[in-house]
Amino acid sequence: MTERMDVTLGFMPLFDSAVVVVAAEKGFASDEGLDLTLVRETSWANIRDRIAVGHFQAAHMLAPMPIASNLGLSPLSTPLITPMALNLGGNAITVSNALYDEMLGEGMSQDLDPHRAGAALKAVVANRRRLGQPQLRFAVVHFHSGHNYELRYWLAACGILPDQDVEIVAVPPPLMPDALMMDRIDGYCVGDPWNTVSVDRDIGRIVTVKAKIWRNSPEKVLGVSKRWADANRPALDALLRACYRAAQWCGNTENIEELAGIMAARQYLGVEGRLLLPELTGHIIAAPGVAVDVDDFFVLDHKAAHFPWQSHALWFYSQMVRWGHCTHSQENSLIARDSYRPDIYRQALKPIFAPMPGANLKVEGALSTPQYIGATVGRLMLGPDGFFDGRIFDPDRLDDYITAQRLA
Repeated sequence: MTERMDVTLGFMPLFDSAVVVVAAEKGFASDEGLDLTLVRETSWANIRDRIAVGHFQAAHMLAPMPIASNLGLSPLSTPLITPMALNLGGNAITVSNALYDEMLGEGMSQDLDPHRAGAALKAVVANRRRLGQPQLRFAVVHFHSGHNYELRYWLAACGILPDQDVEIVAVPPPLMPDALMMDRIDGYCVGDPWNTVSVDRDIGRIVTVKAKIWRNSPEKVLGVSKRWADANRPALDALLRACYRAAQWCGNTENIEELAGIMAARQYLGVEGRLLLPELTGHIIAAPGVAVDVDDFFVLDHKAAHFPWQSHALWFYSQMVRWGHCTHSQENSLIARDSYRPDIYRQALKPIFAPMPGANLKVEGALSTPQYIGATVGRLMLGPDGFFDGRIFDPDRLDDYITAQRLA
C-alpha cells in the first residue's frame, strides 16, 4: 500500500482560493495520495511568515510574494517557488459612495472603463489639492501584491502619482469593507467577494476592474517552500495534479452553483452564496441598479490560467523596480524569473497529458483577440491580454521597459 503524504496549505478567504479548496473538498488531493489540510489565515503577512517558519508547506499566495521573498524583501525571507498559477483576474477597485459621486461629477462613466474612471479620479485629486483637503487613501492587501502593482499602474497611466497624489496602505481583504464604512480609507483594490460585499452593504461602488486594466492577467499562485519542494517532489507533483484537476472542475460552468456553495461555507469565505455569483459569471454589480458584464473577469481554467509564465514574474519584478521596492540588476532579474518554475509544472502534469505551451515566457499585452497557440497536446487559446494603456511588455527587452517606466 502506498504511503499517504501530508501537506498543510494556508489560504486567505478569497474566492480565488477556489482551486485549492476544491482540491480538498472534491477529493482530487485524496485521489493523488495526499492528506491535504487547509488552514484559513487572517492576513497575507501571516501566510508569508508561516510558510517561512515551516507551518505551511504550500499556500494560496499573492503572485509577487515568492519573488519578493527570494529577493530578500520580506522580514523572514525564505526561498519560495511558484510551480503553478491559480487564476487570472478577479480583482476590482472599489471606492466610497462619496468619492464615487465626485468621480461621476467629473465625467466618469458607469461601465467600469479604466480611462474615464482614471481621468475623473485625477480631476478629484486636483480639486482636493486646490482646496487643501487631505490626500485620498487607498488600501491594497499587501505591498508585494498584484493589487498594489495594478493599482499603481492604473493610477500612473492616468496621470496620478502614487505616494505623492494619493496614499496607499495595506489592509487585510476581509477588513476592507469595514475600513471603507468607517472612513478610514477612500477606496481599495481587492479580490472578490470583498468588492461585491461593499456594494451589497451600500457603502461602496466599483469603478473599474483588473480585467479591464490588464486583461487575463495573473493574480494568485501556489507558493511552495523550495526546501520542502526539493525534499518532497512526489508530494509536490501530486499536489499540482490535484490542483490542475480541481481547476478543470471549477472551470466547468455546470458546477457554478455547487462551487459557490462550497466557497460560501463558514470555514472558507463565510458569506452568502449570492455574493459569489458576480465573480463566477462576470455579471458585476458596480452600484445599486448598475450591472456590467465583464469578459474574462475571473478565469480559473482555460487560457493557460494555471501555467506559471516567467514573463508574469518579470512584469511583477519590473513594477518592484519601478516603485523602489528593489534595485534592477541582471542577478535580480534572474532571481525573479526563476521564482516561477514551469519545469516543475511540466514534469508533474506530463503523466496526465495536460496541454502545455511550448515556451516559458511570452510577450504580454500583444493579443487584441483570442488566439490559439501550439501546445504539447492539442491547442491552447490565449488572450486577449492587452493593457488598457496599450503598452507592451516584452521580457526580452526588460531593460528598455524599466527605463521607459522611469521616464514616464
